[in-house]
Amino acid sequence: MNKFLKEFKERGYFYQCTSEDELSNLLNKEKIKAYIGFDCTAESLHIGSLLQIMCLRLLQKNGHRPIVLLGGGTTRIGDPSGKDKTRKILSEEEIEKNIKNIKNILKKFLDIDDPNTKPIFVNNFNWLKNLNYISFLRDIGKHFTINRMLTFDSVKLRLDREQSLSYMEFNYMILQAYDFLELNKKEKCVLQIGGSDQWGNIVNGVELIKRYSNNQTFGLTTPLITLANGAKMGKTENGAVWLDEKYLSAYDYWQFWRNVDDRDVIKFLKMFTDLDISEIEKLKGNNINELKILLANKTTSLLHGQEAAKNSEQAAKEAFSGDSLGSNLPSVNISLKNIENKSIIDLIFLSKLESSKSEIRRLLKGNAIKINDNTVSEEKFVISRDLFRENYLKLSIGKKRHIKIEIN
Repeated sequence: MNKFLKEFKERGYFYQCTSEDELSNLLNKEKIKAYIGFDCTAESLHIGSLLQIMCLRLLQKNGHRPIVLLGGGTTRIGDPSGKDKTRKILSEEEIEKNIKNIKNILKKFLDIDDPNTKPIFVNNFNWLKNLNYISFLRDIGKHFTINRMLTFDSVKLRLDREQSLSYMEFNYMILQAYDFLELNKKEKCVLQIGGSDQWGNIVNGVELIKRYSNNQTFGLTTPLITLANGAKMGKTENGAVWLDEKYLSAYDYWQFWRNVDDRDVIKFLKMFTDLDISEIEKLKGNNINELKILLANKTTSLLHGQEAAKNSEQAAKEAFSGDSLGSNLPSVNISLKNIENKSIIDLIFLSKLESSKSEIRRLLKGNAIKINDNTVSEEKFVISRDLFRENYLKLSIGKKRHIKIEIN
């Protein structure tokens, strides 16, 4: 088996492949271009996209050149895959802002210096914006049958649940197939990689290229990643785990990985770090907390850099040691006049560590809140200037959530 595909499987990335043997033979003979598409529906990606990003890194590691398609055009339509309703339509300004920010995030993970493997960034709006509708129907639409399109999960599930599917969304799979065709023509791209929910769309592209130009291309999908507790990867009780530090601090990102279920640690070391598979295998049976710290440090280093990972580990030690206010903890600046002589409930609410005042009251009753490592259980506890040492205090909720409140 080809080296890239072998590691792709060993790391748990593999779900399905079109013509796997032929793809393996091609990869053994030459370096290829492969693409992954990212729709730009938000200003940041979250860790639900991290597996795809790691696939791009693996392509580069094996000498292949990744193409990153930023869906400026398809974002205007909305992918119905896995959705219960039509996605919010964004303005052109919002989409352009999202594209710029997502591109910057991806550059943190990818080698942008090697001319042979540096990513090619493309925006499908460049070729979709000027499509002639009649010509598109004659040249591309003729290769698709409604009968087949109705069998794909992205369509079938919505119809089975009697949830509306707009004609606009129905066209998404054709546009994605057309993207692959354009990249095959313009960049000689021969492989599309995507999540398992994209299988139908990817197969459409492979078949369209075969019918249109008789070129052979391939599709490769990754599994849907769930946590050991059954939750979808990327979603937590506190919201999405964003890859942009503006939405989630390096410390909170580190903490997410530090606190994963014991059953997920080895799997995630394979999927989301660059550690050799043989090295990971040797780690099995080691102290689970040490492995979690290793996972947190490696994943945080990839996104935020080694210094941020080191600071996050130190902040976590300080947060749990009880002998420090935690100088490395993520901080929130609040004016003293806004919190002095206010209640503990007001302080927590202003810090945004918890957004529900009723939940804050519940936490107080459960002795889950601490200031400077001292438990606070009274709702009427008043915040005074004396609580601040060197102009900050440490606020904790439970064992895992800690921040530094700085006054100005």
